[in-house]
Amino acid sequence: MNVDANQSRRSQTKPTTRFRAPIGILLLAIATLDLTGGCTVVRHHRARIHMHRGEALLAADDLDAALAEFQTVAQVRPEMAVAHSRMGLIYRKLGRLEHAVDALIEAIRFNPTSFDDTFSLAQVYHLLRRGKDAIQAYLHAVRLRPRNFDAQLNLGVCYKESGALDQAVERFERAIEIDPDRSHAYVNLGATLDAQEKHYAAIRAYKEALERDGSQPIVLVNLAQTYMRQGRLKMARAALIQSTRLDPELAAAHQALGYCLFRMKDFDSAEKSYRQALCYDGALPQAHVGLGSIGMLAYLNEPSRTDRRERALDHWHRALELDPDQPKIRDLIARYQPARQRPDAVLFGAP
Repeated sequence: MNVDANQSRRSQTKPTTRFRAPIGILLLAIATLDLTGGCTVVRHHRARIHMHRGEALLAADDLDAALAEFQTVAQVRPEMAVAHSRMGLIYRKLGRLEHAVDALIEAIRFNPTSFDDTFSLAQVYHLLRRGKDAIQAYLHAVRLRPRNFDAQLNLGVCYKESGALDQAVERFERAIEIDPDRSHAYVNLGATLDAQEKHYAAIRAYKEALERDGSQPIVLVNLAQTYMRQGRLKMARAALIQSTRLDPELAAAHQALGYCLFRMKDFDSAEKSYRQALCYDGALPQAHVGLGSIGMLAYLNEPSRTDRRERALDHWHRALELDPDQPKIRDLIARYQPARQRPDAVLFGAP
């Protein structure tokens, strides 16, 4: 009887002991799960906390701290597209463009219909000069929002840079259709038509741009250069003078005016314009080409003035230092350089 009673008591107490151990382990496991964020509800809560912190830090322009918060969100909830999107934005601001690409690709992978992320990715590709990738990203962007002016415009710019001029014209025209009051599309359209040698259409586009915003001196320079391609030098000169009045320090306008006046055989005025251009920007090869040409013409009219020849040659040499890919200038130097200074004079014993 005593044995049976003891056995009975043991059988009654054992289950209690066995049950307490698993409860302790289970509570420990739950506590651990809560700390590591393994539970879906807990992970979501942690992600929201870090997301709010990141947004506040980003608004305060504390980029590194904000990036750390969004990286934590991406680790806790990798599928949270907005975290990757914010990381892409910060990486771009920090100049870490390749990292921005990776982050934006992840954002789009989890949210393929995000226009903003797709547009941002295209911009970053463009900054990296990855033209084909930029075109593909912009194409996706315009599929998401066909009526977005900037996406159509930027896609056109990428096409133009890649040499696909017909596609560029199409996109610029679509941008104009979307918003006919913004001048940027007309400017780009004019430059593309110019590259296609459709000069009258280019002039019309430039004038449309100037009608919408007359304070664009560089557009006047483009217009003048198109006039010069047609031989309409007086029209070009008028446009360039207007450009220099709008922006007296625009070196490109003074350089173009110098070339226009050179073609009009007003060499004194041309020289002044070229020198004015170099005052505002000393790294203009065509200004040096022009000054060299004016100086050499003066020397040929008065061969005793060898100092003019030397100055002309010096300007041509400077032009080649700034832009070595000018075979015509190399030929001119070879033609007018004094015999004693020519390399072949030493190699072949020329007098």
